[in-house]
Amino acid sequence: MWRYLFRKVSIYVVTFVVAVSIDWAIPRFMPGDPIQGLLSRMQAQPQASEELTSFYTEAFGFDVPLWKQYLNFWAALFQGDLGLSITNYPIPVTELIMGALPYTLALLVPAILLSFWAGNKVGALAARRKTLDNTVLPMSYVLTATPQMWLGIILAWVFASSLALFPVSGAYGFALQPEWSVEFARSFLHHWILPFSALFLVAFGGWAIGMRNLIIYELEADYSNYLASLGAPTRLVRKYAYRNALLPQITGLALALGAVVAGAIVVEIVFSYPGLGTLTLNAIENRDYFLIQGIFLFLITGVLIANLVIDIAYVFIDPRTRVGMQGGA
Repeated sequence: MWRYLFRKVSIYVVTFVVAVSIDWAIPRFMPGDPIQGLLSRMQAQPQASEELTSFYTEAFGFDVPLWKQYLNFWAALFQGDLGLSITNYPIPVTELIMGALPYTLALLVPAILLSFWAGNKVGALAARRKTLDNTVLPMSYVLTATPQMWLGIILAWVFASSLALFPVSGAYGFALQPEWSVEFARSFLHHWILPFSALFLVAFGGWAIGMRNLIIYELEADYSNYLASLGAPTRLVRKYAYRNALLPQITGLALALGAVVAGAIVVEIVFSYPGLGTLTLNAIENRDYFLIQGIFLFLITGVLIANLVIDIAYVFIDPRTRVGMQGGA
């Protein structure tokens, strides 16, 4: 067990170093000069531009070679310092990310968990009920092939612009401030439904199709036929089939996390939701190096931790994994 965990953690540590290094490099190879962009937005006078350029170049650490910037980045990272935002100077990147992170998590966590649970349940029912199968299967294929961004635009057009049932942008009413109150919670939920639905429906379709196909395979497996021949109740056979079919779905969940996170970022942009997606768009438009790398650092870390948790949980969920580990030892 400890050998397995050490090997897994080592792989994730190497993946983290490589991914974060790429995250550091990408903004610096983007075209354009972030400091000149900042000065143009400030509408600085020509006589002050040279002094401001020198000041910001030194303040953001751009006055040293790239290899030293890279080492300084890792040294600051181990101290929990992600630098200062270029666009919002002198606000720390961490402060901006922590302000947007709760909104992204409010979309991601329910969308991932509820779509996984509901998709697997509905897919399992569709595998043994022809009427439901004829309805769920075509609809699921359409949903899983639909980009979250496109579905978000359709939902905004139908339910926000045409029917005026939901707001088209934001996370709460413009007259409100974030606080623990019933009025704010009601407004937040009202703004949350459409972006959540765009993420939930696309993921739901994929899980439903996967579980439906896996259940059919498991119900035709030898152990299912053997249990049925012994007179085991149909409910018991289906229970074992569902548990065995769930294992590949858990593996698929680990593989799908990156796509779901990317979809959430795009959906946030569609609905002008004040999460990491909108923050990322603003950072890219303004060439805010430190904010870009800070956002992606959070996303990389979150996806890797979630995958590691799933890998560890798989050991306890699947007995065959434990048997294989014992055999390897």
